[in-house]
Amino acid sequence: MRELIILGAGPHAAEMADIVAAVNSCSPRWRLRGFLSATAGAATGSPAGELNGYPVLGTLADLPAYPAAEVLLEYGVRLPAGAGNPVQSLVAPSAFVSRSARLGAGSVVYPHCFVGARAVLGERAFLLAGAIINHDVHLDSDVTVCSGATLAGGVRVERGAYLGQRCTVRQDLCVGADSLVGMGSVVTADVPPRAVVAGNPARVRGWR
Repeated sequence: MRELIILGAGPHAAEMADIVAAVNSCSPRWRLRGFLSATAGAATGSPAGELNGYPVLGTLADLPAYPAAEVLLEYGVRLPAGAGNPVQSLVAPSAFVSRSARLGAGSVVYPHCFVGARAVLGERAFLLAGAIINHDVHLDSDVTVCSGATLAGGVRVERGAYLGQRCTVRQDLCVGADSLVGMGSVVTADVPPRAVVAGNPARVRGWR
């Protein structure tokens, strides 16, 4: 099995370790060594130096000690500059991902997500449990789609956008870069870059 380290030591990293275990129970793939915290002195669970039963091996500065390890990226964490470790994607076994969909390096797909035909997930896309990404949706890099959100066919979501829990986006719309869609919102028109939208129908409430 291939050596694996999760970069980050927050709650999503702990959950990702559980997804790794689920993947391995279906088809052994990785030997998870543990975590490297994104920040010195970050909370790492209990007992100290351990998270979800795996050791916290140090910080991102310690990654050169593991040159052969593949890595998974916790939400918001980047591969350190100059690191040559292969960045992997993580898909929970209970998720459906169409054979014609494409996932960028560092994408994470939580349990019970749906990723439809010809959908594209950019690098470091993060899909929380139950997100629905329908056919021909295109997510740019660093997009977050929270639990239960639904994107209809043909939606484009630009870099860095954040779609809140159980929001809905109508087909063929564009959600602009670095925008935020509030939880439960119903998006019926394009969202401008950096806008904060909320409501049904969603309207601009501010700017990021």
